[in-house]
Amino acid sequence: MRAIARRWLALHEEIEAHDRELDRLVRERAPELMQAHGISMMTVAEMLILVGDNPDRIQSEAALAKLCGVCPIPPSSGKTNRMRLSRGGNRQANAALYRVAIVRMRDDHTTQAYAARRKAE
Repeated sequence: MRAIARRWLALHEEIEAHDRELDRLVRERAPELMQAHGISMMTVAEMLILVGDNPDRIQSEAALAKLCGVCPIPPSSGKTNRMRLSRGGNRQANAALYRVAIVRMRDDHTTQAYAARRKAE
């Protein structure tokens, strides 16, 4: 048992060291995202992974939505007009955006007002 406890402590210290390094890297690359409400270090890291080495390929919100798989797809034909969810895109980035939206809808007044306005539409 003592050996297992020592191994757990060593792994715990290693995880904390990696978390500190990741926090430093994220704050260095995207300090404005770290200041935004409802966005954690891991969420920013997911977004940086999504963007990758070529941030110029994301030129609009629509391009980011497409990469994350959160843009609606029109499967309509003829006179019907409907949308379905995209099953493609980066699923980890999609989950990160979902977490941000949930946190902001719970705590941020501007996001709450936006959600209420969209529900009314």
